[in-house]
Amino acid sequence: MERAERETKRAARADTGVLYGRMDFDAMAAEMAALTKRLVATPSVNGTAGERAIADRIEAYLRDIPYFRAHPELVFTQDLAGDRLGRRNVFALLMGGGGRCADTILLHGHTDTVGVEDYGRLRAHAFDPDALARALADTPLPEEVRRDLLSGDYLFGRGACDMKSGDAVFLVLARHLSRTADRLRGNLLFSFNPVEENRHQGILEALPLLARLRETKGLRYLFAVNNDYICPSAPGDETRSLYLGSVGKLLPTFYVVGRETHVGQCFEGFSAALAAASLVRQLELNPALCDVCRGESTPPPAVLLSRDLKPVYNVQTPRAALVYLNCFVQGRETDELLARLREAACAALRETAALTAERGRAYGRAAGVDCAPPEEPGQALTYEELYRKVRADDPGVDEALNALADDLIARETDNRMVSAALVERLCERADIRTPTIVVFFATPYCPHNTLREEVPEERALRAEIAALARRFAGESGETMQVLQFFPSLTDSSYLKIDDSEASLRALRANFPGQEKLYPLPLETARSLNIPALNYGCFGKDAHKWTERVHMPYSFGQLPRLLVRTVDRFLTAADGDDKEQ
Repeated sequence: MERAERETKRAARADTGVLYGRMDFDAMAAEMAALTKRLVATPSVNGTAGERAIADRIEAYLRDIPYFRAHPELVFTQDLAGDRLGRRNVFALLMGGGGRCADTILLHGHTDTVGVEDYGRLRAHAFDPDALARALADTPLPEEVRRDLLSGDYLFGRGACDMKSGDAVFLVLARHLSRTADRLRGNLLFSFNPVEENRHQGILEALPLLARLRETKGLRYLFAVNNDYICPSAPGDETRSLYLGSVGKLLPTFYVVGRETHVGQCFEGFSAALAAASLVRQLELNPALCDVCRGESTPPPAVLLSRDLKPVYNVQTPRAALVYLNCFVQGRETDELLARLREAACAALRETAALTAERGRAYGRAAGVDCAPPEEPGQALTYEELYRKVRADDPGVDEALNALADDLIARETDNRMVSAALVERLCERADIRTPTIVVFFATPYCPHNTLREEVPEERALRAEIAALARRFAGESGETMQVLQFFPSLTDSSYLKIDDSEASLRALRANFPGQEKLYPLPLETARSLNIPALNYGCFGKDAHKWTERVHMPYSFGQLPRLLVRTVDRFLTAADGDDKEQ
């Protein structure tokens, strides 16, 4: 059958939809709210045994669905390699039309949450939405939070927004859509993954399995839909955003070498702490470092850690300091970012030297002594420059670095500190004694991706999704917008990689211990190349004690949009279901 004829048939049935008219959306909304509460009641804080418990609950829910009771082999799990907590991915494959068509949509979400320390005295209620709502009624709240609580439209609790509501939506959809599996032309693959909130280990280990399913089941992935939360861009914003890809994230890290001295002769040293502070001033919230791509801008860089590296107290000034910087990227080349960060490091060293000299002269005048410390320019290096400098004189350095990394990893040292220790070791071998800042990358790394206009298949999908959003806005009365990059860190980053080979080379070359600390199946991800959309439940204050999900949209309207999407891409008029 010609493509044009198929498109005509699809357009003709679009007014009702093969699946849409068979869905009881009111019943689904009630089920989704109830299931969200049950999922929230299963604490699954990242790095705890609760991540295994939530996987067990999700697997049990899926196996209880009649379709999967009849096809138990289509629910399967994947243990994370060597994981001491026994965490695992959970999958379910709904094969429409007897599996005769390869077209497949991946519906995925993460199952872990951040901790509950921020709840303070309300911690005991963080996983009980009903009890939490009662406790919040007697708690001083910001005006907007109080208004949302009294409206009855919001469900509060840790994970209610990020993202157990999104998981609940997919699970209930699996139950209802499976009743009409014979109406599907293609397949739905559901994937629920742990360890999203820090290392993305669940989705990373899922990638080879997705590739195997493509081969063993003959799947053709059309695109993926993540249900990670969406939120207002400003107070009062009610726009519902649909994203065509995800922002990337790099963690540039700065190892700052000063020159230690006794505090009584403080101007004889070079303060690593002051240089780090100057570097923070150069970079923190600097809009000049935002990455603007096709009219959309990332948030500016934010410092995630800044501290000296003295292990104990004494009256020697700190010799070294460390700074982590969160950088979102949408298209910027890694080499360009490195160059700008190196420039900022040079500026920080110059500023520190000038300020030290200025204050030394002022102190000398006040104390009546000769104190005029010279301005030392210092040097800024990338990790690659430092490594090459050392290796040229010491070809055995790789063995030493590998041994150090293995030892620190065996002692369960934080991955970022392992990378910093490798830089420190190179600085020692290079005998660096002048003020220096080494710029490198540490874990995690999240690739960026979107649907690109210059790729015909992606341009066509982009147009299809935009048309779906327009139609949904007309049906629902919601204000919709389609954006390119989901602005928060997400597992969707690893399904499709838009980074150039030059960017990836620069990343690897400046990432100490990357293969040991954060091995990435980049070639598998490139081979899969699954367009990564994000629909998402609407909520507020993710990662805050006032976290909440908006139920009328998330459980009432969002399922309609998802079913419209499945109708558009995976149902067929008579005769279409035989086409491959």
